[in-house]
Amino acid sequence: MTKFSRMLSAAGLALGLALTAVPAGAQQKPPAAPAPALKEGTPAAMAAAREILTMKNAGAMYANAVPGIVLQTKEALLQANLNYQKDLNEVATIVAQSLAGREKEIGEGMARVYASEFSEQELKDLVTFYKSPLGQKLLATEPRAIQTSMSFMNQWAQAFAEIVNAQFRAEMRKRGKEI
Repeated sequence: MTKFSRMLSAAGLALGLALTAVPAGAQQKPPAAPAPALKEGTPAAMAAAREILTMKNAGAMYANAVPGIVLQTKEALLQANLNYQKDLNEVATIVAQSLAGREKEIGEGMARVYASEFSEQELKDLVTFYKSPLGQKLLATEPRAIQTSMSFMNQWAQAFAEIVNAQFRAEMRKRGKEI
């Protein structure tokens, strides 16, 4: 059964690599749904939202967005244009430098989302909470709790996949077919 779970993991990895390896122009993406309209937050609500995101270290999530997207684009273009490797490497450096800092737009967008979802007073209350001892403990332990939860879910999924596989095999054996 561990062979089967390794096979599932390998298949998932291969699929992920295959999807990222397709040149950007060749990928068929459905039209993007329009972003939901956000209500405009007050300047105080935006400031509180930014403070919450700073306390939660949200910037770490998107800190490498610009270089990552530049690299991904370069790799996709390189696959279709192998003879331009030197040029594409040089252009990637130029593009990354010219777009450096644009990841801050993500932080502003996230702050707008928070300011749209929570009232100004709720945001101020959240800032107060995150500054409290319990809030500080949550900020310190939540990333580890989320990581451990994800690890648990992955382990559960692998074990459950083996159960499902065994039941498929048992049902197929009842039909006289070994798989």
